[in-house]
Amino acid sequence: MDVLRIIINFIEFLLLGYFGFASIYVFVFSVAGLFKAKERDILSVKQRKFAVLIPGYKEDNVIIEVAKSALKQSYPSHLYEVVIIADSFQKKTLDALRQLPIRLVEVSFEKSTKSKALNKAMKVIGDEYHVALILDADNIMEKDFVLKINEAFNQGYKVVQGHRIAKNTNTSFAILDAISEEVNNHIFRKGHRVFGLSSALIGSGMAFDYYFFKITMAKVNAVGGFDKELELKLLKNRIKIEYLNGALVLDEKVQKSEVFANQRKRWLSAQFVYFARYFFPGLKELITKGNIDFFDKVYQMISPPRVLLLGLVTILTAVYALVQIVLPENLLVITAPWWYAVFGLTIAAFAFAIPKKFYNMSTLNAILTLPKAFALMFLSLFKLKGANKKFIHTQHGTVNP
Repeated sequence: MDVLRIIINFIEFLLLGYFGFASIYVFVFSVAGLFKAKERDILSVKQRKFAVLIPGYKEDNVIIEVAKSALKQSYPSHLYEVVIIADSFQKKTLDALRQLPIRLVEVSFEKSTKSKALNKAMKVIGDEYHVALILDADNIMEKDFVLKINEAFNQGYKVVQGHRIAKNTNTSFAILDAISEEVNNHIFRKGHRVFGLSSALIGSGMAFDYYFFKITMAKVNAVGGFDKELELKLLKNRIKIEYLNGALVLDEKVQKSEVFANQRKRWLSAQFVYFARYFFPGLKELITKGNIDFFDKVYQMISPPRVLLLGLVTILTAVYALVQIVLPENLLVITAPWWYAVFGLTIAAFAFAIPKKFYNMSTLNAILTLPKAFALMFLSLFKLKGANKKFIHTQHGTVNP
């Protein structure tokens, strides 16, 4: 009985430590996100030439609309070029793209990845650019997006992440996906910048010093989660990543449960892979060089995704409450109030991070699908083997914003 008690108590402390720290972490950065980050002074006044790089794999449904929209920026047209990187597009789509004032780069790989497409495109288009701006094939930039990115570069930044928002909220899963993105924007981008830490990258709506990006990307060979590998390399080299909350780019949210499951499986797999790869280098950088930014990102690789955090904390809190009501004399050493505190911090973090526009009946209906979303993500934890070694494509379709 003593051995059993020791094992149970050890697991208790492990769970409370893991989820307790995660709840404090998101709460602190969620509160920080309520404030405004300090801005740098303008160091130069310059209009840079942009390469707007849009890689797409079988994205015939959306790419024409995206290409046309990308041409409508308020920035001088001769200072940015839209580059569509077409992988496995239909002939009629390619013909339509050739009619537009864009640059079309056709690519083909035995195993397609976003990093391969970007690297190939930059070899083709050359080096006559100052900034590489990366979009997904379903992204729509607001008209002043490039202008705002250029202003951030005038403040001395080499890497800038824009504010990606939902293009569509037409299904319950799309609403949950949109809320999840905004929670992450608030905590891992805006909140981090308030503390002077780097913003997290998303994978699109982001811009880099062109030469710097080309050299760095040449060393990135990720199949999935290329933005995570890129981000870790940047932070290890102490490159600060800026976040522009007012520079908006619309992104299509997943509309079906099966797409949600595939997407999250890819993300979870990438997290575990990069945590295993970078934990000890991150710890070394923290101890020997005080690189908090880099270690913070490594921690994020092992921290529970928000849906899993909310779901598992809720379940564990309920279990503790039930056990200590029904079985006052039990083997548990940690009392339910500790879990009430963890649950309260988690709920508060979400409440601060969710934009007011989502406090409506549609969101209330979408919340009813949260258990399904949690179940899909939880089950994905047991299906991660090999997920980061193959390209998992998220299919996009035409939707009305």
